[in-house]
Amino acid sequence: MRADNSQHIVDAAHRRSEYTRSKAIQALRAFDAEGERVTFETVAKRAGVSRSWLYAQPDLRAEIEQLRAAHRRAPASPLPARQRTSDASLLRRLEAANARIRRLTEENQQLREHLSRALGEQRAATTRTGQPRGGASNPRSVTIGPC
Repeated sequence: MRADNSQHIVDAAHRRSEYTRSKAIQALRAFDAEGERVTFETVAKRAGVSRSWLYAQPDLRAEIEQLRAAHRRAPASPLPARQRTSDASLLRRLEAANARIRRLTEENQQLREHLSRALGEQRAATTRTGQPRGGASNPRSVTIGPC
């Protein structure tokens, strides 16, 4: 009676399957890193696998479709997907910029009010000392208007 060698065949098939998956994943990463257009055909050619095999792998199929859709949205974008900004990231940056604009506007308004008070006090001190008032005769006179 012969020994059962079927486990060796199963192990070899498993290794071949993992090797094939790794080639497909490497091809996907390479296309993404290069910013190239990703399709089932191009991934299959680079990985040396069939398109039907790629379609049968749910995770690889989803990633190919996602990269393909991202490329359609931004065809001129040479950046890999992992380096592109997400919508959530852009929203956070926009919120931070708006908050900074609000703070700077408030600070600007406070500085205008402070300057206005200081110039008013300076003018009042000048008129108390009896020096002449007027735009042309007072070279240090400053007019502040809204900006």
